[in-house]
Amino acid sequence: MNRISAPKTRVVRIARPARAAQPGFFSLYWASGPARFGLVTFAAILLLVALGPVFVPFTPEQIDLSAKGQAPSLVHLMGTDELGRDVLARVLDGGRLTILVALIAVAVAIVVGVVVGAIAGYFGGWVDNVLMRIADVFYSMPALFVVILLVALIGPGFASIILAISAFSWMTTARLLRASILSLKKSDFVQAARGLGASDLRLIVAHILPNALAPIFVAATLGIASAVLTESALSFLGLGFQAPQATWGGLLEEAQRAVISGGQWWRGFFPGVMIFLVILSVNFIGEGLNKAILGRKEHRS
Repeated sequence: MNRISAPKTRVVRIARPARAAQPGFFSLYWASGPARFGLVTFAAILLLVALGPVFVPFTPEQIDLSAKGQAPSLVHLMGTDELGRDVLARVLDGGRLTILVALIAVAVAIVVGVVVGAIAGYFGGWVDNVLMRIADVFYSMPALFVVILLVALIGPGFASIILAISAFSWMTTARLLRASILSLKKSDFVQAARGLGASDLRLIVAHILPNALAPIFVAATLGIASAVLTESALSFLGLGFQAPQATWGGLLEEAQRAVISGGQWWRGFFPGVMIFLVILSVNFIGEGLNKAILGRKEHRS
C-alpha cells in the first residue's frame, strides 16, 4: 500500500521591526552646542581655580612695589595692582573661594528644598499649605536686601555668607519637587509599594524621590549662577570676605578707583570676565539638562 504523506507545513516567521535605540541622556545633552560650551567652560574654570595657583609663580599676597600698576605682560599675564600683587594669582585665589561658597550654599539650599518639597507634596493638606505659605513669604522678600541685612547683623564670614545665600535659594527647589511628588504619589508603583507595607519614609526616599529629582539638577545649576552673583555683590559692597582675602566681587570693588583715575582697565576686566563666564556657562548647562530631560521623556512616550 502506498503511504500518503501529509503535506509538510512551513513555519513562516515574521520579523518584528527593530526598536529604534533610545538616545542616552548624555548624548541628548551633548547634542546642544551651548550645553557643550557651558560644560567645557565651567569644567575649565574649576580646574583653573583649583590647580592654577600651583603653576602661577606668584602668591596672591606677594607685594612687589617695583612692579605696581603694570599692564598685562608675559610676566604678569593679568597685570598687577597698586601694590604690585599679581592679578592672575588673586583672580584664581578669589575664584576658588567664590565658587566654593556658591557650591556649598546651593547644596544647603537643595537639601532644605528637597526636605520641604517632599513633605509638602507627599502629605498634602494643611502641611502643604503651611509650608507653601512659608515659601511665599520668602519669595515676597527682597532677597538681596535681606541677605545684605543678615550679613551686616551676623557679621561677614564664611558661615554667615552661606547661611544668608541659602536662606533665599531653597524655595524653587521645594516647589519643583512638590509638583513632581503630587503627580507621582498616586502612581501604580507607589501604590504597589504601599500595599506591600512600605512606610512613608521608604516610599518617599526609595520610590518617589529617585523619579522626581530630575528638575532639581536644573534648579541647582541656575542656583549656582545666582549664588555667585550674590556673593560677588556682598564682597563688592564690603560685606563679604574682608581684605586681604581676594574674591571676584572684592577685586571689582578694589578696581573702581584704579580703573577710573588710573586707567588700569585690567583690574576690573579680568574678574568681571570670570564672573560672566561662570554665570553664562552654568546657565547653558541648566538649559542643556532641561532639554535632555524633556528629550528623554519624549522618546519614552
